[in-house]
Amino acid sequence: MPVITLPDGSQRQFNQPVMVMQVAEDIGPGLAKATLAAEIDGQMVDTSFKIDHDVALRLISAKDKEGLELLRHSAAHLLAQAVKQLYPQAQVTIGPVIEDGFYYDFAIEHHFSPEDLEKIEARMKAIAKQKLPVTRQVVSRDEAIQFFETQGEYYKAEIIRDMIADQALTLYTQGDFTDLCRGPHVPHLGHLKAFKLLKVAGAYWRGDSNNAMLQRIYGTAWASKDDLKSYLTRLQEAEKRDHRRIAKQLRLFHQQEEAPGMIFWHPHGWTIWQVMERYMQEQQRLGGYQEIKTPQIVDYTLWERSGHADKYRDNMFSTHSEKREYAIKPMSCPCHVQVFNQGLRSYRDLPLRLAEFGCCHRNEPSGSLHGLFRVRSMVQDDGHVFCTSEQIESEVRSFMKMAFQVYKDFGLTDIRICLATRPEQYIGSDAMWDQAEQALAQALERGGVDFEWLPGEGAFYGPKIELHLKDCLGREWQCGTVQLDFNMPKRLGAEYVTENNDRQTPVMIHRAVLGSFERFLGMLIEHFEGKFPPWLAPIQVVVMGVTDRQRDYVNTIVQALQAQGFRVEADLRNEKIGFKIREHTLQKIPYLLIIGDREMEQSTVSVRTRGGKEISGISLDEFKQQLSAKITEKGCGQLED
Repeated sequence: MPVITLPDGSQRQFNQPVMVMQVAEDIGPGLAKATLAAEIDGQMVDTSFKIDHDVALRLISAKDKEGLELLRHSAAHLLAQAVKQLYPQAQVTIGPVIEDGFYYDFAIEHHFSPEDLEKIEARMKAIAKQKLPVTRQVVSRDEAIQFFETQGEYYKAEIIRDMIADQALTLYTQGDFTDLCRGPHVPHLGHLKAFKLLKVAGAYWRGDSNNAMLQRIYGTAWASKDDLKSYLTRLQEAEKRDHRRIAKQLRLFHQQEEAPGMIFWHPHGWTIWQVMERYMQEQQRLGGYQEIKTPQIVDYTLWERSGHADKYRDNMFSTHSEKREYAIKPMSCPCHVQVFNQGLRSYRDLPLRLAEFGCCHRNEPSGSLHGLFRVRSMVQDDGHVFCTSEQIESEVRSFMKMAFQVYKDFGLTDIRICLATRPEQYIGSDAMWDQAEQALAQALERGGVDFEWLPGEGAFYGPKIELHLKDCLGREWQCGTVQLDFNMPKRLGAEYVTENNDRQTPVMIHRAVLGSFERFLGMLIEHFEGKFPPWLAPIQVVVMGVTDRQRDYVNTIVQALQAQGFRVEADLRNEKIGFKIREHTLQKIPYLLIIGDREMEQSTVSVRTRGGKEISGISLDEFKQQLSAKITEKGCGQLED
């Protein structure tokens, strides 16, 4: 007679074992109709799961995060079923849930076209309307291999062969299609009402370029058609804001095949970069950091001692010279420890805050490279604080204060804070991890910062605080991070002399505000749609004359603005003023100063803002004061816009 405890504390008792769906039906038909799965004592199960003992039960619907992921997982299976019906020669491989959707990889000689995706999606809708039940079956490893080999699904059989020999597996069947899966899945396919296939791409089997190339179909699925429509609208807006397209329009940077995953910065793009770097240098100076510079190429033994070689060997570029192996640094932290290790440090030297705009290289797979978002060469605002255990809280709180101010200055105020704890594979003792996780949580709590826990998402050497920024489209970007490290300083021999003349290993705090400059700038380009606030804009003002008569006065204004540090250009071309205004508006220049005979005679300027607002006949000093104020306040401020 199982007793089932619900999330509100209420209980229901049954005289015999009962399935999850029967519990939902007992509560009410409306709830049963919406139920997709359940969580029993912390474990996700199907609605067909039979309960034969006392449990804590939470029913899952499409309104829950787990329910949405379940819809997407089931949609991936629906995609595979539709492909198999239309292209029986295709072999299925894997089809996981990803952010905002799912994909499935297929081995097939036929190359899927956009027209094929339309056909597949139509077949998916037709299958879903049948409301086919999804059933679960437990089989042995050998039975699963035999089943898929009989079906001609050799990729699936290969996956199973790599599993533990005596492991029981689950198969899910819907109509004429059966797939290997841990589950759970929707009770029937009628729950899949809002999905869309998006694109097709190539993907190597198991991510190895030595293996066969597969075709990957991406899709998205949502709880309702309204949610799907909103998402597709956001995709359209994101495509319009694609930083690669805007970069070409505004002449910010370019990439080419001769340097995959690396950036050729043009003057305007590099100007924004330099503004960001100078700004961060000042913020770090105010925060008590000393800026350093460390080598790009370091003997491989350092990375072995730090633990990076074991973890990241495949993503590290290496080179050889005089029978020695070197790594092009993928990160700066081991090098910063070498700076700390020079000379005998005292407790009086702590906290020691070191910062570097470190250029790092990582051998990312070519298929994953994407504009500024995924590169092989990047610059990070790396910072490392060497401190005592007692100083952790104040250092973390100080960093969080600086990070929040930086994000505010960039016009980003919607921030989610997460605390990521030890992963499955980590170095160091459990006691060290307990101490580190407690120290970070305590620093956030005492600083009045709300945060979420992310179990198992920490770095291999320590837990971390993640700062997730939300852009204008509601997309989240994990940029800032604070990581406590009790391990690397010890591995690399970092010590300081305590007040009692003992030798002690310092705590090392890894921290970054922007993270990768490339990725952060790519995010800013899309967030602002290239309409940078005045303090970031590569060109803040363009001064143009209506006719050639104003040439000398235009040059005088340009020189006066440049003398005050503004980024200004003159447009003295023999073109109509309307043409000039339109061209510079397309270049998203914040302010256009239009000089005619009247402005020249009255020693004034007429201002046209990027938003189209016009301010006539103000003095140049007044314009300079207002522009200077907008630049000083940073954020998204726009003069009279």
